[in-house]
Amino acid sequence: MRPLVLVTEPEFRRAESTFASAADVRCEPAPPDEAALAEAVRRSGVRHVIVGHLPYRGALYQAVPRGGVIARFGVGFDGIDRAQATAAGLLCTNTPEVLDQSVAELTMLLVASVARHVTILASAMQSGTWQPQQGTELQGKTLAIAGAGRIGRATARIAALGYGMRVVGIGRGAGADAARASGWFADVTEDWATGVADAHFVSVHIPATPANARFVNADRLAQCRPGACLINTARGAVIDEVALYDALASRRLAAAGLDVFDREPYVPVAADHDLRRLPNVVLTPHVGSNTADANRRMAERALRNVTRAIAEDFAGMDIINK
Repeated sequence: MRPLVLVTEPEFRRAESTFASAADVRCEPAPPDEAALAEAVRRSGVRHVIVGHLPYRGALYQAVPRGGVIARFGVGFDGIDRAQATAAGLLCTNTPEVLDQSVAELTMLLVASVARHVTILASAMQSGTWQPQQGTELQGKTLAIAGAGRIGRATARIAALGYGMRVVGIGRGAGADAARASGWFADVTEDWATGVADAHFVSVHIPATPANARFVNADRLAQCRPGACLINTARGAVIDEVALYDALASRRLAAAGLDVFDREPYVPVAADHDLRRLPNVVLTPHVGSNTADANRRMAERALRNVTRAIAEDFAGMDIINK
């Protein structure tokens, strides 16, 4: 009989046909809540689970048998406690590369939306109001990309080749080297202030590590060009939402396009700083990678990690807790 793999239900539904047709394993949906998922693991005796972006902090690592896999359906792994997993003898994986295009496309959609006031105009039209507003073209404008990893570079490619934008990268290490070699960046710097100084748009693509908590704070927002627009399709935790609200309310920043938030589903971090009340903000509910194409690829990659673990082909896995 094929080994059973539990897949948290939201992720199972996003790629149900892929999970249902898996050849080497049987996939069944399971509750995403950690306590309920841990109980399902213990009850079924499974060794491998595929999970989404919710935080898993304790019970799951005690429930999955030693040698098992916690496979992330996605690339970000801030919800996985890698130290606990390693101590419990578990392998953790993610799905790099397969969602870069989807997130990059949404990033540029948000850039274009704030540049042309799309949500304001659409809302007015739906209410029966003819209310034209002047927008701005993207060609020739500068886009600063904070984080020169794969998604940042995919965004740069679309911005430079598709819209004719001047792209400046902010990053270091191998990602910055790859950005310089790509030909899509006019410049790459390690310094935030230098990178955003002349940028009309600033797009954030940095991971939610402890070092990056509230990285985009009041001081860094003040270093942006007056009237700049901020885009975040990375993680909500990397931005100080109170400081962002203040910058938008005062019009120090012209607009923001946000797909991710400190609390999801979105709850304001302060009741008097509700981003939904601002007319110059475009908000989407963490859908950067939620396309049929990316969901299929993420499911396939997560399943590949599980089946390679079963075959003890550890070198071929996307292990994140080495």
